[in-house]
Amino acid sequence: MLEIKALTCIKQDRCLFESLNFSLLSGQIMQIEGPNGAGKTSLLRIISGFARPDEGNVLFNNQNIAEDYDNFAQSLLFIGHRTGVNLQLTAYENVQHWLGVHGYGCTEDEIYSLLGKLGLVGLEDVPARTLSAGQQRRVALVRLWLNQAKLWILDEPFTALDKRGVAMLQGRFQEHLDSGGSILLTTHQDLTNSFSSLQTLVLEYRH
Repeated sequence: MLEIKALTCIKQDRCLFESLNFSLLSGQIMQIEGPNGAGKTSLLRIISGFARPDEGNVLFNNQNIAEDYDNFAQSLLFIGHRTGVNLQLTAYENVQHWLGVHGYGCTEDEIYSLLGKLGLVGLEDVPARTLSAGQQRRVALVRLWLNQAKLWILDEPFTALDKRGVAMLQGRFQEHLDSGGSILLTTHQDLTNSFSSLQTLVLEYRH
């Protein structure tokens, strides 16, 4: 599904990584590890097409993403450090807006049911700015249950989540992998689920 060929990234005269190669197949999950400043977020942004590498290519289904980015974007779900939640809208309105933008259908009852499943019972209709960081993160993560993208790229998805939230999220990961999807993520926390398809990529801090 995803092939990384000889990627090099240089920022402020410092080489974060050089000639990086790896691949990710359908049904596989890869955890990117490394200290702060090693280039984990930069790598995810390059693979997502939000930044360009200094050298190398990103291929999705054997095609360079730069040559047909619109097609690649339809198969990509990216959730970064920033939740992408509109703080002026309620949790329900945020989900409703996201569904409308992407053309997905979902009933009112289904949205409320999912928000409740994510621990937001009673908080569905209050402005997101009044929610805690963890609750705002849960609103953002609703997208993992309401999308058809095959490739998920997630930057620290467990941030501000409690143990129950982390366990539920990993359960959703497994469902996505079982359906032929792939996941690329960074996290400072250990994955507690035993993913049979787990790969690990370690980036070292380069001076």
